[in-house]
Amino acid sequence: MGFSIALIVFSALLMLLVLMHKGKGGGLSDMFGGGMQSSVGGSSVAERNLDRITVVVGVIWFVIIIALGLLMKFNS
Repeated sequence: MGFSIALIVFSALLMLLVLMHKGKGGGLSDMFGGGMQSSVGGSSVAERNLDRITVVVGVIWFVIIIALGLLMKFNS
């Protein structure tokens, strides 16, 4: 039960973190105003920290999925 709740929480957190990234050009982010924000600027340190946090949350999310799969396999 705990892993299921953790999976939901980390899935929502991962979605929010991915959506916080600035668009790299062309695509949906520019269509919705991402191009305007990229000219205003943002700290490269903040972008790097956001990248690191996103990778860590993604790895934790992946580990939770593997753990849930193993639990389902061995409990049945």
